[in-house]
Amino acid sequence: MRRAHPVRSPAKVQKTDMAQIFHRSTNFISRFSVFSALFLIGFALLAVLAVARSPYLTRQNISREQPVQFSHKHHVADDGIDCRYCHTGVETSAVAGIPPTKTCMNCHSVLFNNVGYLEPVRESYRTDKSIEWVKVHRLADFVYFNHSIHVNKGVGCTTCHGQVEQLVSSAVVRILRSTANFLPSSS
Repeated sequence: MRRAHPVRSPAKVQKTDMAQIFHRSTNFISRFSVFSALFLIGFALLAVLAVARSPYLTRQNISREQPVQFSHKHHVADDGIDCRYCHTGVETSAVAGIPPTKTCMNCHSVLFNNVGYLEPVRESYRTDKSIEWVKVHRLADFVYFNHSIHVNKGVGCTTCHGQVEQLVSSAVVRILRSTANFLPSSS
């Protein structure tokens, strides 16, 4: 007859200690190091994105020197001229467009017709040569934006361009970006 091996209870098994290569805190230190590195990389990425969108780099709120110092505040807020009077293509074409000099002269042939600062406007009208305005908003080459689609769907000018009726000079008041909060609510 065969003899059965005696069953050892777990309490009686002797534990043999292995030599520790690393100190007990090594696991904590390695985990902490990995998570700290990930946190720092994420923070650095957010910092770079924040600086890239900052007014310092986007040149927001910096006035551009124009051939004629045009005040939207005077024309829109004070005189009550609608944006579409000057920017006639905003409802029908991709670009809002800069008005032709004739649009300016509709009023300025009678109003302020002898002031010196409007001489470039009168000269442009006489010579039929457009005034070369300094571009305020520059979009990347790969961007296609159609004003008419947005205006006809109820997106107002102030959504992207800010409170234009308060602008005294030509400055970027709001950085143009495509985000979901530009879309009108469906309610």
